[in-house]
Parts: sequence; C-alpha cells; structure tokens
Amino acid sequence: MTRLGFQLYSARNFQPFSEVFPKLSAAGYKEVEGYGAMYALLDDAGVAALRADLDRNGLAMPTAHFGLDMLEGDPKRVLKIAETLGIEAIYCPYLMPDKRPTDARGWFAFGQRLQEAGKPVREAGLVFGWHNHDFEFATLDDGSTPQEQIFAGGPDLSWEADIAWVIRGAADPLAWIESYGKRISAVHVKDIAPAGQNADEDGWADVGHGTVDWKGIVGALKAHPVRHFIVEHDNPNDLDRLITRSIASFNSY
Repeated sequence: MTRLGFQLYSARNFQPFSEVFPKLSAAGYKEVEGYGAMYALLDDAGVAALRADLDRNGLAMPTAHFGLDMLEGDPKRVLKIAETLGIEAIYCPYLMPDKRPTDARGWFAFGQRLQEAGKPVREAGLVFGWHNHDFEFATLDDGSTPQEQIFAGGPDLSWEADIAWVIRGAADPLAWIESYGKRISAVHVKDIAPAGQNADEDGWADVGHGTVDWKGIVGALKAHPVRHFIVEHDNPNDLDRLITRSIASFNSY
C-alpha cells in the first residue's frame, strides 16, 4: 500500500498545528508536507520545536514547499530548515500572476531560473522541483504550454504533479503522466467537486468524493518513480472530515 502524506497548507485555517498533528497521526498518516509560511519566519529554536512536535506524533516531513524569494535569497537558510526537519525534497510552489511570463521565451527563461535556484538544493543531495497549478497549461502563441517551457529551461527539475490543477487547466493528466512521468517525484492528491457543488470550498472535494479518477491515475503513476503522494484541499470547511475520508479513499486504490 502506498503511503499517503498530508499537505499542511490544507490545515492553515485550523490552527494550531499542535492540535492538527495528533489528528493526522490517529487517522494513519505518517508524513506531512510543509509550506513556506509555517516555518520561514521561525528561528532555529522554533524550527527545532516543530521537528520535536512532529516526532512526538510519529510524523515525518520528507517534502516541503519553499517560495522562490527564499530559495534565491537565502538558500543556506532553506537548507538548514530542511536539515532540521528531515526534508528530502523541496518544491517551488507558485508564481504570482503579476510575475508570470507571457510568452514561450519568458517561460523558458523562468525554467532556467528555477534550474539555477535549485542548484544548491541538488548539490546538498536533495530533490528540487516545481509544483504546478492550472496556469501552466494554457496554450501560448507558439502552441506550447508554460509547463513544457519550464521543463525545457530546467532539465534537472523534478515535478510535484498537482493532478487536480492539471485537470482545471483543461489538460489531460494521463497524457502528461505519459510524457513527463520520469520527472514526477511527488503527487498532490486532491479532488474536484461536481459542477455547482462545494462552492464554499472553492469547488474542491475530499479525495474519493469528487470527479477525479484517482484509482486510474494511481494505476498510471505506478510505472513512474513517484515517491510521495500528498493529500491536499485548498479550502476545506471541515478538517476532520477531510483527514479521515481522504485517507480511507486513497487506501482503497
């Protein structure tokens, strides 16, 4: 059975994390994924306390998100946090709309920028990659997509594939898995509610309670070197429900 982790961004509105960790542990999770805002402003003692809290609950943090500003501006700090928390793979998670290129050349250059930003991470023996949303799958004027250009500019970039965002970007996740599966080291596991439902949760759903064919997608991913599956919901209104229902569904795939 593939082990399922939990992206802690999903619990950002259900603080404190010290009360979230026991719920995850009790539900059967062994891994969590961190995100920049939860540790970027912590001092060394704060990061160490976070590690101790994870340890107390039998949780590891093998993967994490770090913003590009921190990756480029203070890579030594990124690596120190990673060492303390036991992080093995780092993914850059997002690019604000006003920072996004508008053509293929610009996205290729962004891929080169990510390639360079990941150099200290890779040299430290860690995985470094990009985490997608939907905007990377829009068709550019030359017929390519930002995602293709990012990969072309960053030949060593790994990919944390957020399948639900691929679908929201009107792309075929199975086709992308077939074409770029060798890049995929982690996968975000989240679900999309049927049209018109879960508006108060931005149209997302607990894993197994939406429209994404997760059983089929997990099957397709078995041919590729995916090391981490991580449940995520961008705006849940019931954390306990998300935690328990998602892992129960995933364990049936």
